[in-house]
Amino acid sequence: MMLDHISKLLPVAAITPVAARTNNTAITSTALDLQGCGSASFVLLTGANTDANATFALEIQESNDDATYTAVADADLIGTEAQASFDFSKDNLTFWIGYKGSKRYLKAVVTPSGNDSGDIFLSAVWLKGHLELAPAARN
Repeated sequence: MMLDHISKLLPVAAITPVAARTNNTAITSTALDLQGCGSASFVLLTGANTDANATFALEIQESNDDATYTAVADADLIGTEAQASFDFSKDNLTFWIGYKGSKRYLKAVVTPSGNDSGDIFLSAVWLKGHLELAPAARN
């Protein structure tokens, strides 16, 4: 018997798909407001990356006021930022990390390095879970 999973999660756009990125500019997600949910995860999807030496470091940030963000302590993450970071060889894969801290807002920052000779493609979603009001609202 399958259980109802869709009513307990609310996906929220974090990094929307765009044309290929060809530089080392940091990519910052939309802010996620955690009000009304008891858990959150960040899921990153890579495309076919053509830069043969690029690496991508992930940092999850938190805030009480959606204005001042600081790096999340490792103890407040489920998984590690290193596990959710990747390099040019990780085409068409997903990487994820969970949050168990106490702040109201989250952002994710993906910082490319060595992205100088090809294209990178990535997008991401936030997953809000343990919703106070179930089922989750749909678009």
